[in-house]
Amino acid sequence: MKPDRLFIEGLEIQTYVGIYDWEQEQKQTVSLDLEMDCDAAAAAKTDHIDDTLNYKGVAKRMIDYVGGRRFQLIETLAEGCAQIILKEFGVSYVKVRAAKPGAIRGARTVGTLIERRA
Repeated sequence: MKPDRLFIEGLEIQTYVGIYDWEQEQKQTVSLDLEMDCDAAAAAKTDHIDDTLNYKGVAKRMIDYVGGRRFQLIETLAEGCAQIILKEFGVSYVKVRAAKPGAIRGARTVGTLIERRA
């Protein structure tokens, strides 16, 4: 049976990301979409936060991590997010879509999409 998934969509975080000098001097918005395996059945039965993946906890951790560092590449940012979620939140699978809105003229957003397993 396929596992349940919890998702966070459009988590916007201000950070320094890019290879150009100005990108390291001026914060930009990064948008994260996250999908994580979880067991929703247990939480559905008990209706208790301790029986599920706490998406608020995941979001706060991503805000702290992404907002508290400087990155040259969006790929490095996405990989760091994936590794934190796998290790600190005990999930077996995570999909991270990290995007830089407005990074290229004429495109709504650019970014990377990675999937990792524990």
